[in-house]
Amino acid sequence: MTEPEQQGPVQPERPARNTMEEKFPRALWVRLIIYVAVGHLFAAFLYLLFEVGANNQ
Repeated sequence: MTEPEQQGPVQPERPARNTMEEKFPRALWVRLIIYVAVGHLFAAFLYLLFEVGANNQ
């Protein structure tokens, strides 16, 4: 019989750090940035429409 190889101390598994409480997924950040940018562009377009409409009276 052969001796089993010693593998050293077994380290306990650490819990996953990518939990929803600690870090948002990358896709969520991308969507958030796109929505904020598009929302600001839409608001700027509406502002422009109201300014042009007010100057034409």
